[in-house]
Amino acid sequence: RPGCTGPAAPARLHRPGCTGPAAPAIPSPPVRDELEARWADLGEFIRAQRELTRMSVRRLAELTGVSNPYLSQIERGLRKPSADVLQQIAKGLNITAEALYVRAGILGEELPARDTRQVIGADPLLTQEQRASLLAVYDSFVLANGTRPAAGAVESNGAGGGW
Repeated sequence: RPGCTGPAAPARLHRPGCTGPAAPAIPSPPVRDELEARWADLGEFIRAQRELTRMSVRRLAELTGVSNPYLSQIERGLRKPSADVLQQIAKGLNITAEALYVRAGILGEELPARDTRQVIGADPLLTQEQRASLLAVYDSFVLANGTRPAAGAVESNGAGGGW
């Protein structure tokens, strides 16, 4: 149809019933700003980790196989590295790749607090008394932070919990 597609008909003029490529999805400004902030935060985190180990960008590039200029751009939040590149950087910095994936938004940030009690209670390397002690300390920290321990929490005297 005339006026449906082509250089003379920009995406904003695309009419119902016309065929042709759809306009590329562009994130809304708040979403785009959030994504850019996340990448900048990731870059700052990588730089901080590198500086903590007193490592130069050049040395990290050698360890990871990622080019020096690309690492520099990542640290400044100008590039969005793939999961593979993040894994290489994590190895070079001796940190977990998951930490970088969470910062980059590849993995969701999970808060395992509700499972902490189950993990402590199921640890075969601890005695029943050790489990009760750890749970009492954990619960005291949770209370100190202004939240309530989960149901069945160990009392401060070490009783209860059923472990």
